[in-house]
Amino acid sequence: MSDLPDTGDALPAFDLDTNGGGRISSTDLAGSKAVIFFYPKDDTPGCTKEAVGFSALKPEFDKAGIKLLGISADPPPKHDKFVAKHNLTVTLGADPELDCLKAFGVWTEKSMYGKKYFGIERTTFLVGKDCKIARVWRKVKVPGHAGEVLAAAKDL
Repeated sequence: MSDLPDTGDALPAFDLDTNGGGRISSTDLAGSKAVIFFYPKDDTPGCTKEAVGFSALKPEFDKAGIKLLGISADPPPKHDKFVAKHNLTVTLGADPELDCLKAFGVWTEKSMYGKKYFGIERTTFLVGKDCKIARVWRKVKVPGHAGEVLAAAKDL
């Protein structure tokens, strides 16, 4: 049996600094549908494509009343550079202490070229107005993902 947050579970509590000097917490999402996407690192190819994809669809998420939040372990100043470089419109939460990442079960052991290390598993959570997890995408493949999440969020 897994202890990872899954469909039907309550949204894990968090309180994070964001790009632009802001803060966001799990309580800020109450009463709204939300998409929280966890990504490994600012300004890397896959993460850039994912953040650009969500930013491109942000007007549609906004129109549907769906809040968007990306979270990585990068600190706010790095998020600010990432946002500026790629004209991102999504809010990015910073979790350098890894508390939120661990609570959502996305800080995992990974393996590359036979070497084991810990890092963030690209994962997206769709959260209902009741602050319960409605859907989880684990080990996300970036192409088409933002559109798939938007469609699922609109159907929620």
